[in-house]
Amino acid sequence: MTGPLLHRDDPEAEPLSGNVKVTRQDWLNLALDVLVSDGVEQVKVLALAERMGVSRSSFYWYFKSRQDLLDALLAQWRATNTAAFIGQAEKTAPSITAAVLNVWHCVANGRLFDTALDFAIRDWARRAGKVRRALDLSDTERLAALTAMFVRYDYPAEEAATRARALYYMQIGYDLAQLGETVDERMSRVSHYLLIFTGQPARPGEVEDFAAYARRYWTEETT
Repeated sequence: MTGPLLHRDDPEAEPLSGNVKVTRQDWLNLALDVLVSDGVEQVKVLALAERMGVSRSSFYWYFKSRQDLLDALLAQWRATNTAAFIGQAEKTAPSITAAVLNVWHCVANGRLFDTALDFAIRDWARRAGKVRRALDLSDTERLAALTAMFVRYDYPAEEAATRARALYYMQIGYDLAQLGETVDERMSRVSHYLLIFTGQPARPGEVEDFAAYARRYWTEETT
C-alpha cells in the first residue's frame, strides 16, 4: 500500500469516473458508506460494483477477495479514527482542561473523527472475533493515551487511569444516546463537564476557543 489512506469524505479522494476508471479508494469509500449506513453484511462486491456502474472484475484489480476489502476497511478505520483520537490526546496544551478540549475536537469535527464509523465498527465487532480484537486493541490504545494525558498534568497513576476511563466511556455513551441537543445546549455544559472530568475549572478563553471551533463544524453539518 502506498501513501496514507484517505477519509471516505475527504475532498481530495479521487472521484468516480464512470466506466473509465474506478480507483481502489473509490471501492473503499463506497464500502465505508455502506458499512456505516447498512452494516457489514451489505458490503458485497456485486452490489458495490452495480452502484458504481462497473464490472466485478474492477474489484479484483485492487483486492484479492471480499475479506481483503473488509480488512482494508478495518485498517482505514484505525488509520483515521484511532490515530486521530490518540493524536489529539497527545497534543501539547497549557492545561489539563485545554488537553481535554483537544480530545473533544474529535467530537466536534467529523472530518477528524468519524463517530458514525466508530459505531459501525462496534456493531460489526459483535459478530466478528477479528474485529472485536481490533476494537479492543483500539480502545486500549485510546485509554492509554488519555491516561498518559492526565499523568502529564501530574495526576497520580490510578487517578489518571480512572479519569481517562470516565472521560472515554462517557463520550461513547453520550454519542450513542443521540440526545438531539442544540449547539447552545451542548456548549452551555462544556465548562461543567470539564470540571467533572478534571477536577479543575477551565482557564479563561479555553471554552470560548473550543466553542468557536465546534460551532464552525456543527454549523457545516446542519447547512
